[in-house]
Amino acid sequence: MQVPISEVEKIATLSRISLSEQEKKMYQHNLLDILEAAQKLSELDTSDVTPTAHIQGLENVTREDIVQASMDNELLTANAPQSEHGCFIVPKVVE
Repeated sequence: MQVPISEVEKIATLSRISLSEQEKKMYQHNLLDILEAAQKLSELDTSDVTPTAHIQGLENVTREDIVQASMDNELLTANAPQSEHGCFIVPKVVE
């Protein structure tokens, strides 16, 4: 199996990079190594392996959502330099 230089050039164009001739030959060889490794994987016998979508279980690991009373807005904004209607007033940053 051989990866044509035109494929390396196409990938470089899609990646928006420019390659020298030496780099094209290097990437041609690297792509060939990657494709050969993938070919070796396809030779494995996976007939006894069950297909999976996840390597871990599908259980939810987040905590239970419990409704609780929130803090008082007046207490939260008590030490603010400026507040209005339970909200912090801050100086304008963007002009």
